[in-house]
Amino acid sequence: MPRSLKKGPFIDLHLMKKVEAAAEANDRRPIKTWSRRSMVSPNMVGLTIAVHNGRQHVPILINEDMVGHKLGEFAVTRTFKGHIVDKKAKR
Repeated sequence: MPRSLKKGPFIDLHLMKKVEAAAEANDRRPIKTWSRRSMVSPNMVGLTIAVHNGRQHVPILINEDMVGHKLGEFAVTRTFKGHIVDKKAKR
């Protein structure tokens, strides 16, 4: 269920401070974060944010289409290796 409009978007304060500092300094280095629950805001467009997926930080270049989505949507947490083929049934 989406968040109530009267509450507004949620962005962690520590992440917002890092985004504002990077935008002000014109810094192109990735911003490392564990906050998958934070929403992508318009002032993040053009920045690279490294979102933690449980094992490593996945760098994500933010574009205009991502605004309004959560950061965790772009860093996949599960790896699918494929189903094991049964060699007896194949014969």
